[in-house]
Formats: sequence, structure tokens, C-alpha cells
Amino acid sequence: MRTSIVLALLQVRPDDYDSAIGALHRRFGWTAVIIMGVVGLWGLVLAVLRREPTRSYAIGATVASIAVLAQVGMGLWVYVDEDAEWAGNQHVFYGIVILFTFSFAYIYRAQLAKRAALSYGLLGLFLMGLGIRGIQNFGQSFGG
Repeated sequence: MRTSIVLALLQVRPDDYDSAIGALHRRFGWTAVIIMGVVGLWGLVLAVLRREPTRSYAIGATVASIAVLAQVGMGLWVYVDEDAEWAGNQHVFYGIVILFTFSFAYIYRAQLAKRAALSYGLLGLFLMGLGIRGIQNFGQSFGG
């Protein structure tokens, strides 16, 4: 019930070959990429100005991270639940690389915290780039 309310508020309509989660995944992709890019640029601006990340930056980075991880989660849901091979394995590959990137960021969080604004700004832009590549490669597969 709650899912249908959220999807109705977002005006997401599944296509003939897609579920509501798949439609939400496709519609929300660019939104997550743009949010992560804005937060990445914000971090670089803070680094250039030699300022430490503020609480508002931390909230923005958290929101951006949740948006990107939600995208990856919805993509995995659609791929596993619907056997959606039409997405192409390159698209799935970039989703997995995003998960590994978050994992490495967590592992090296102490080192990233030394120059937090620069580190997290660059990380945000890198994740934005992975998201763009994932969107560009939708439907493409490696090799024959």
C-alpha cells in the first residue's frame, strides 16, 4: 500500500515490460546523479576555500549517498526479481562498481577524513561519473 502511494505521488507508471520499481529506477537515475554531482562540487568549493565540511554538507552528502544507494538497490531488485537481462551487463557492472566504491570509502574513512572536503568532493564526482556511465550503458553488454 505504501509503495503504491509513493509511486502515485512521484507519478511513476510502469511500462509494459517493467515493474513499478523498475520505472522508479529509470526515472530517478538522473536525479541521483545530479544530487551526487552537486554535493561533489560543493565539497571541492569547500576545499578550495580551505573550510572544513559543515553539518549541512554532511547532511547533503548523506542524502546524495542514500539516493545513489537506493538507485543501486532498486536496480539489483529489478535485475534479480524480474530477470531483467534487457538492462545489459555493463549497466549492472557500473552499479556493482558503485557499491565497491562505497565499500572502499568506508574502509578508508579515516584517511578520507584528513582532508574531508577534498576527499568527499572528489568521491562524489567519481560516483557521479560512474552513475553517468551506468546510464549511458543501459542495454549494452560486454562481448558477444
